[in-house]
Amino acid sequence: MKKRENIRVVTVSGSVRKDSYNTALLRALPGLATGDMQFVDGISPADVPIYDHDLERISGFPQVIMNFAQAIREADALVIASPEYNYSIPGGLKNMLDWLSRVPDPPLAHKPVLLQSVSGGAFGGVRMQPHLRQVLVALNARVFAKPEVFIGPASQRFDEAGLLTDRNTREIVRTQLEEFHGFVLDQLRLSARAN
Repeated sequence: MKKRENIRVVTVSGSVRKDSYNTALLRALPGLATGDMQFVDGISPADVPIYDHDLERISGFPQVIMNFAQAIREADALVIASPEYNYSIPGGLKNMLDWLSRVPDPPLAHKPVLLQSVSGGAFGGVRMQPHLRQVLVALNARVFAKPEVFIGPASQRFDEAGLLTDRNTREIVRTQLEEFHGFVLDQLRLSARAN
């Protein structure tokens, strides 16, 4: 595998809330990751129409999904930070993944994916992540296993401006990103050998 300039990572927040803690966590990643990880914002679940096979059959795939699928294909990895809704995945995020599962040349196949979650409660979204893993495995993504990141209660980890200020949490996220960096490189090597 030739030496890479950087590792390009697309980020997605499962929340559409303006002051989302999960979106705030994604904003903190560049300052916590190794220097050669470049983070690029993905789309919001709010930008994606509800999946409808009739819409797909008559009009084709929405341009927003086609553009996003291409951005994922061109990236080396994906990071999803999401809240937990009713013990599971927010509907908008699941809808986005349903669209991505349908496009030609599935963008998540063999793609390294990192999961994170933040919630206002003490559990930090711990019940959502296994459900999201299950969906991503169905899409043949390479979901990073450990260490896991569940952040809560959010109000004690972020300040009023939405900055991740808790030192222990920052170190946990930093460690996860360092391990994920190695995981992505391993996946890229395996892909290069297969080609």
